[in-house]
Amino acid sequence: MTFETDRLELVRNAVNVCTMCGFCKSVCPSFKAIGWDSALSRGRIVLTYGLLNGEIEPDDSVVENMYTCTTCADCVRRCPSKVKIVDIIELCRADLVKNGHILPKHKAMCDNILKYNNPYGEEKSVVETLGRTPKKAEIGYFAGCTATYRSKKTSQASLSILDKLGVDYTTVDEICCGSVMQRVGWDIEDVKRYMQKNVDAITSMGVKTLVLSCAGCYRMFKEEYPKFVDVPFEVKHMTEFLAEQELKLKPMEGVVTYHDPCHLGRHAGVYDAPRKVISMIPGIEFKEMEFNKATSHCCGGGGGVRSAYSEESKKIAATRVDEALAVGAKTIITACPFCVSNLIFGSEDKDVKVIDLMEIVDELL
Repeated sequence: MTFETDRLELVRNAVNVCTMCGFCKSVCPSFKAIGWDSALSRGRIVLTYGLLNGEIEPDDSVVENMYTCTTCADCVRRCPSKVKIVDIIELCRADLVKNGHILPKHKAMCDNILKYNNPYGEEKSVVETLGRTPKKAEIGYFAGCTATYRSKKTSQASLSILDKLGVDYTTVDEICCGSVMQRVGWDIEDVKRYMQKNVDAITSMGVKTLVLSCAGCYRMFKEEYPKFVDVPFEVKHMTEFLAEQELKLKPMEGVVTYHDPCHLGRHAGVYDAPRKVISMIPGIEFKEMEFNKATSHCCGGGGGVRSAYSEESKKIAATRVDEALAVGAKTIITACPFCVSNLIFGSEDKDVKVIDLMEIVDELL
């Protein structure tokens, strides 16, 4: 059976731009966990080239190497040839899926989204789970699947903060933002349908500013949605929204650091807002990790890696936790429920607390 490369044909020239210089090798989180060049950006470019030209078969080893990428985009930052490596990898995944090569756990998540509108197979809607009825308001809150069904403290804290600040806001009749499907290479037409349904639900409430506490959902609305659908409202992460407020927070003691989520940082360029919010907390001692902002190392939880290759994901997370401990931090603050979950996963037997910034603000407000 011939491997059809419909999506990859879009980047045939880009694949040839890679000079195999190896600059990506110093920053790739999956390479550090696995140790093989095939689990590295330039290695994945070689595999993609081989698939494009029919020189290799899409066997299990090829699929594994294409799916151990966290899509953190640190390689894109580091690439002197400006190759959009993450885009190439996701297009390659799309062709793999189209040709019947999809990891069982990824297929199960996408099937759940199509059946239940969330990757976890939860039968209750987001609105039902949050317990807030949508209404007309200019500010809308989009919780996201993970903060609704798994990392519930993030959505609960976000709603509580908006309540305490007296904001006139509404929840929306949201469904999965489509990030999971797009990251693993699912049919883009399905993804676009979910995008349009969400935009329609949000605009029907009269929302002019959409606020999100999930970095993955934020990246979708900010960076991916406009490529496919019209987004007639402003999109803000909760940290951006809070950075504009006059927050009166109670003191907190201890040494803390901040982990930049890849979707919020490198993909969307939000670095200063969460740090500004942290600076409003009296009494804490804030220390940056050696690798921060644009150079921040990945937590290992993105790109479908946590669900399909949990041990590799854990190794990546443990490395990041060690970087926090190296500066004496007792608390790692981040702004993404995926990062919270995976950093906790990688912090077993380590003396450190991992928490979402929304939880801290809610507790201190």
